Amino acid sequence: MAQERSFYELLGVERTATDADIKRAFRKLAQQWHPDVNSEPEAHQRFTEINEAYQVLSDPQKRQQYDMFGRAGVSGAGGAGGGAQDPFGQAGFGGFSDIFDAFFGGAMGGQQRRARAQAGSDLRYDLRITFAEAVLGTEKEIEFPVLGRCDPCQGTGAKQGSTPVQCAQCQGRGEIRQVRQTMLGQMVNVTACPRCRGEGRTVDSPCEACRGEGRTERNRSLRVSIPAGIDEGHQVRLTNEGEVGPRNGPPGSLYVAVHIAEHPHLTREGTELYYEAEISIAQATLGTKIAVPMVEGEPIEVEIKPGTQPGTEIKLRGKGVPHLRRQSARGDMHVIATVVVPSKLSKKQRELLEQFAHESGETVSGAGLREKLGL
Repeated sequence: MAQERSFYELLGVERTATDADIKRAFRKLAQQWHPDVNSEPEAHQRFTEINEAYQVLSDPQKRQQYDMFGRAGVSGAGGAGGGAQDPFGQAGFGGFSDIFDAFFGGAMGGQQRRARAQAGSDLRYDLRITFAEAVLGTEKEIEFPVLGRCDPCQGTGAKQGSTPVQCAQCQGRGEIRQVRQTMLGQMVNVTACPRCRGEGRTVDSPCEACRGEGRTERNRSLRVSIPAGIDEGHQVRLTNEGEVGPRNGPPGSLYVAVHIAEHPHLTREGTELYYEAEISIAQATLGTKIAVPMVEGEPIEVEIKPGTQPGTEIKLRGKGVPHLRRQSARGDMHVIATVVVPSKLSKKQRELLEQFAHESGETVSGAGLREKLGL
């Protein structure tokens, strides 16, 4: 006689498997061996076996008894005694919600949903700030139109002296439940009640100020803190500062989208700042000192060493943008040397450059032309 397979082996899990591991394995096997989707002759038997194993291993008390005494310890519980129970019934499958969960990955919606008020909409406010404000942080006063709670009815939507009443269509549940038959049995479809919009209550005598909505439009002022280091397109979320929902529904959020004006001299990449320093050929050759503009404070003096080549980078550590989440740390400032070649020269400047070229053994077009002309 063939040895009987353990429940762990039937589900393909170890004895140390967690409840989540067991449920995951059962879902996979149920989808594979359910008789309605598998026409193989042994499908019904296999499905009955994995169902029996799941009923025991998914119950902590039954699993403990099984681990101690084997099948004898659970032979009289939960249909574990030989598969006599109907696999689609309550006893044989631990309720229809288990098989629905196995196929669709969620509960069948059999539990009653609480009636709840409709939430308000989220709002977006586009805020333009300067380059320096983005780097250093700032506070701004903003004003925007919003649907707020109606004062006369205190957000209930009902006329003064009256109160909302239980919805007659859903009996205060806020939902409509429809039962239909499928190949897997009964399936319950739950939707929000169209009459009360899921709130469970209706207003028979609406407030004149808000027409039963429980909210009216108004302008609102709010002070917003913009953190140092914020970048273009970033949003600051202000929870519960959006529109309130109808009839005292929870408010949405306000999203402040930040747009940053360009700096006349500096550019930014993340936490790094860049400044293109235009220097002359003489300054690059002989060296000089230049003033580099800062986002905050006065410009600082930076030395250009003799023989500086075009594109040379001078890094000023800690002079960049603060890290958005680590305000104590800052990026760097990168000074890029850009050698500017003059497009026009005075007679004296040309002579000096030609003399320089002659001393360097270089041939330049201006000097060659003068030699050809005998000048």
